[in-house]
Amino acid sequence: MSLAAAPMSLFATCPRGLEAALAEELASLGANAIKAVNGGVAYEGDQALLYRSNLHSRLATRVLLRVAQGNYRDDRDIHALAKSVDWPALFGVGQSIRVDVSATRSPLRSLELATLRIKDGLCDRFREHGGQRPDVDTRNPAVRIAGYLDATQATLYLDASGEPLWQRGYRCETGEAPLKENLAAGLVRLSGWNPTSPTEAFIDPMCGSGTIVIEAAMLAAGIAPGLHRSFAFERWHDYTPALWQQLQTAARAQQREPQGLIAASDLLGRELDHARANLEVAGLLPWVTLKQANVLELPPPAESGVMLCNPPYGERLGESDELAAFYPKLGDALKKSWAGWRCYFLTGDPRLPKLIGLKASRRTPLFNGAIDCRLLEFRMVAGSMRKPPS
Repeated sequence: MSLAAAPMSLFATCPRGLEAALAEELASLGANAIKAVNGGVAYEGDQALLYRSNLHSRLATRVLLRVAQGNYRDDRDIHALAKSVDWPALFGVGQSIRVDVSATRSPLRSLELATLRIKDGLCDRFREHGGQRPDVDTRNPAVRIAGYLDATQATLYLDASGEPLWQRGYRCETGEAPLKENLAAGLVRLSGWNPTSPTEAFIDPMCGSGTIVIEAAMLAAGIAPGLHRSFAFERWHDYTPALWQQLQTAARAQQREPQGLIAASDLLGRELDHARANLEVAGLLPWVTLKQANVLELPPPAESGVMLCNPPYGERLGESDELAAFYPKLGDALKKSWAGWRCYFLTGDPRLPKLIGLKASRRTPLFNGAIDCRLLEFRMVAGSMRKPPS
């Protein structure tokens, strides 16, 4: 089995709500036969695209290579499907493995049994090949295999990413309840901010450990998110170092100096210290203006731009009564000072849209982990957008 042959059948997972944005991103990387589904995007491409997807995708969680697919009725069919794959041609017997299975409407009673059958089929194929089988390591495996079951079909994937793609390698300090990096990058994309514009400013006024503003600055600087980490595909038999080095060199050549104003602030000095440390590790500290400030008193850093933040809500910080008092004050501050700005808030608190006292021009459903959220857009225009008092 040669992985270098094209086209490969690939699947990129992502936070729920970012599927359409991920499909657009993969298209810009050269993907073909793109199909967005719940939780990710199926697409086709060659080995170079598999590498580029891992190197450049800001929104994906993992990139998976499909190695087998077939109908099944019971666990014996799943074992046979797993055994049919030429695993020894893909990776070495000395590399540890982990198998994870997810399902939608599967008739099997136990996903643990399906996981075991995939592992057994894989190990049986290795034994027939050379008399040995790989070890299982659930904590730090060299190779990850993913299985997906629907009502009638089983699909097996080889995980090309290894550690999830949101692990960029720059996070050394974390504030309270940080966002995953790929969700933060998705928020920046959904805001429509133009990272190459010298006139459209960007600010996160409740920045915490700085994840949102770092992703914005990385985008403005043209830094590929996977440039400073390793990937599982580097341990595959068909790994092509020359191609990978060529793609990395091209990615470095695309880096540029950010042109517009990028700013971040937070009420708490310790949170700002976390953001500063993370920005320094990412090499972005010179391009981001940091300030300790209360968002309710913060003046806009420019006449217009994009404000984007993940304000506190019940799942994360603060008491319920304090938040209920905060949201109307936030709406008043926006109305008073931020005319000309597009303001975006990711929230899992259903009270925010009601209590902020402003009419959202757009509401985008997203999931922050298991938390059902909305990205709310408020276009601040002087003298409008205020809801009448109830």
